[in-house]
Amino acid sequence: MPQMTNAKIIRWGQLSEDLIVLVIWRSGAVRFSHGLKDRSSSSMSSSDLMALNEGFPEVIDEFLEHEPTMKCVAFNRRGTLLAAGCHDGSCVIWDFETRGIAKELRDDECSSPITSICWSRSGNRILASAADKSLILWDVMSSTRTIRIFLQQTPLQVRFCPSSSSLCLVCPVSSTPMIVDLNSGNTTLLKTSVLEKSKSSGGSPFMPAAACFNRYGNLVYVGSTKGEILVIDGKDGEVRAAVHVSDSVVKSVVFSRNGQYLLTNSYDRVIRIYENLLPLKDEIRALIELNENQNDLNDIEKLKVAGSKCLTLIGEFKDSVKKVHWKAPCFSADGEWVVGGSANKAEHKIYIWNREGHRARILEGPKETLLDLAWHPVRPVVVSVSVTGAVYIWTKHYTEYWSALSPDFTEIDENVDLVEQEDEFDLNPRTKVVSHVDEDEEVDILTVEKDTTFSDSDMSQEELCYLPVTPIPDPPEPQVPESQDKLLEGSSNPVDNNNSGSLLPETAEQAPLSETADPNVDFMNNALTLYTDDAEGTRGKRMRKPSQKMLELQEQKAKKASKSKKKPSAEENNDDAEGDAEGTQIKRGRKPSKKDKGKEPQV
Repeated sequence: MPQMTNAKIIRWGQLSEDLIVLVIWRSGAVRFSHGLKDRSSSSMSSSDLMALNEGFPEVIDEFLEHEPTMKCVAFNRRGTLLAAGCHDGSCVIWDFETRGIAKELRDDECSSPITSICWSRSGNRILASAADKSLILWDVMSSTRTIRIFLQQTPLQVRFCPSSSSLCLVCPVSSTPMIVDLNSGNTTLLKTSVLEKSKSSGGSPFMPAAACFNRYGNLVYVGSTKGEILVIDGKDGEVRAAVHVSDSVVKSVVFSRNGQYLLTNSYDRVIRIYENLLPLKDEIRALIELNENQNDLNDIEKLKVAGSKCLTLIGEFKDSVKKVHWKAPCFSADGEWVVGGSANKAEHKIYIWNREGHRARILEGPKETLLDLAWHPVRPVVVSVSVTGAVYIWTKHYTEYWSALSPDFTEIDENVDLVEQEDEFDLNPRTKVVSHVDEDEEVDILTVEKDTTFSDSDMSQEELCYLPVTPIPDPPEPQVPESQDKLLEGSSNPVDNNNSGSLLPETAEQAPLSETADPNVDFMNNALTLYTDDAEGTRGKRMRKPSQKMLELQEQKAKKASKSKKKPSAEENNDDAEGDAEGTQIKRGRKPSKKDKGKEPQV
């Protein structure tokens, strides 16, 4: 079944005991498949769906373009919609199934580039941070801006709290991360000066550079400029644990979808993977118990011991040869793969490793700097944003495997002779395939099956997965008054091809229009000229002005006519004079022969 991701099943129908499936591939090919109506064999099993999501992308399937250029992207939780922040402060939402624009969000008061964008848990809200130090909250269905909050520093990254859509985590440029209440506008700075070496350093204060929520939003993992990760309680802001990563600044911290693995990206050009040893649902209680059991240690030693029991290093990823800086690293949908983009200029390379640290593939794109990267929440698809504003979609390289559509579909390597059965084309065949399906059984089409990739706590009844399409009506055609319409239809005359643009044929024998006896001719002429010049009118398409090519042809015809009526040259006049003197009747331009000279002129 992995070969079916590049196709889309549009409609299926039942004819007698057969099942007809219409499949349209991305390339545009349309094919049919049929098979026995056997529910046990024709339906996709859970193992087939798991195989469909395995692996990593390999090639660029297509790319998305939009004006103004796009800078950052984010998927919703189901992967059906893709939001992109643009250079002019607007946001565009793409339908990822049809690759079309579903909605555009614009704010007249914001014209600064979008630095980060994210979806709420239900998909009904979009939060964006701009370069003008503002946070913008959008309502997706109504396309209206509900909240706009200004901060003291430019936010580089913004994320919704998984447990509440009214709280968000903001990482400014040169300030500590903060939790912002979108309803009231209150900000809560996270504690940072807790480690012993941060207090002893008399230089610049302790400034974290990155942060993220855990799976349920009750803890915040903060990466600092001192190379440490602080585990902070999201409710009271107390530091529960501390883990030393490296001696360089931590640029980004990302959790896997299932919350079991943590990824850090530092300025030492190394991506590190940690395994989360805490229980997923009672993490705060487990951290409190760890601190209480270490009564003989001081507060800082307790935090270090608790940190060693929270996270354990399982892998490191780096390029030892080129020493590449990494940009926008993240996990795959199942957490089995790690992807990171190269931060080098004029280079669009994506590195993919497995979780153990072995490099699986290097994806090379166009020679354009990579800005942002995102892995699809369900499928093995990666989208990358280049400096030109194009969004490239990387997918697996699939081959056609038609036997997956029907159990009785047989693939052959070469042509074979068809042996026609005796009752193959009979209306009532003698041999009838026995179906093992109870036709009287009622099929439930209302109950929605649970997706195995999402847990019960992730399911939301009010979740927005698709946006309704609003058709754009055609502009109305201008209406012509009935009186003028009848006048035009009754007095329509053919246009002379030799006449440049005149509607009524005019010769030398015709009288001028001003001297005609009919007083309505001037009105008719003006009305016809008015509707001919009007390019948007309905009658203007019928009577058009001559094109530039037609005018050139008419000009050439006029030049040829003038040459034919041109006066004779001086040589021709001399020949005529000599012929008259000799008294011979010769043709113009022809010398007289000897026979003609011997003859006497006739009087």
